[in-house]
Amino acid sequence: MDNTIMLTDSHLLSILQLASPALPVGAYSYSEGLEMLVENGTIANHTHLKDWLKAELLYGAIRLEAAVMVRSQQAAKTGDVELLCRWNLWLSAARETEELRASSWQMGRSLIQLLGKLEPQIVPIVNAVGNPCNYAIAFGIAIAHWQINIKAALLGYLHSWASNLITAGVKLIPLGQTAGQRLLLDLQPLFSAAALEILALEDDQLVCCSWGLSLASMQHETQYTRLFRS
Repeated sequence: MDNTIMLTDSHLLSILQLASPALPVGAYSYSEGLEMLVENGTIANHTHLKDWLKAELLYGAIRLEAAVMVRSQQAAKTGDVELLCRWNLWLSAARETEELRASSWQMGRSLIQLLGKLEPQIVPIVNAVGNPCNYAIAFGIAIAHWQINIKAALLGYLHSWASNLITAGVKLIPLGQTAGQRLLLDLQPLFSAAALEILALEDDQLVCCSWGLSLASMQHETQYTRLFRS
């Protein structure tokens, strides 16, 4: 099967902008429990971090989040505000800890505010979704507005997620910058495979196994010394 993605220059630049670490949504301030996992020794080196990220891509909550992003893009594309709101509420309810929910809401709010300033045409649908808005929902609205290929957008979403956590790992473990980039390169085939699986998921297949992430997130709230907000 040909998995080639055809993008115009404008679409490519738009997804690069959305997936960029320079996007001012505060993603750099979250570790998704990684800080706690490093402190308790669960993640202590490059291999441990790689295994953790692979497990999350295969079974974890990022799959749910990405699948909801895909559905929000489809709803925004057709102007189905009711469906957008429903998925926003569903994703909020699916968050297993207060920290994870708060991070998604904060990043969503920041992206929505940015989009409103960059693309005023988006404001009506953004206002209809309301606050709090999850990051995946805001991302889906953006790619629908910019008419970005959904697989390319999904790859960008997963790559951005992994980049943020690898950057956190480089600081916390610590790892060298080269090791972090090697890890990101090694994960590329898994991004592609995960994207295809996520695109094929039916609504009743939106499940995950993320109890390790949930426990780490809950423990992080009371961690004595913290560099990250979650």
